[in-house]
Amino acid sequence: MISEFQDLSDKIDRLAQLTQSLRAENYLLRQANSLLSAENLAFKERMLLAQSRVEALLEQFPAPEAQATPDDAEDLAAADDGAESTTPHDSEATQ
Repeated sequence: MISEFQDLSDKIDRLAQLTQSLRAENYLLRQANSLLSAENLAFKERMLLAQSRVEALLEQFPAPEAQATPDDAEDLAAADDGAESTTPHDSEATQ
């Protein structure tokens, strides 16, 4: 009977030690969480600042021109074909 009480007492001591170590770990984790939350907030603020700076830079660019129509693409292709026919080919240049 006394050994059963001793076993129970040992288990209670181990439980008390485990509870104490878990409380200490919980405290450290809460501190780390607080620091990381503050760091995260600072990064968010920096991202917002960078975003506003990029948007301000983009506003300085001129507005894009109207998109090219298919007729414009054909005209460009025809101009390229004409340009190729006036340039000597490699085989002609080596002769």
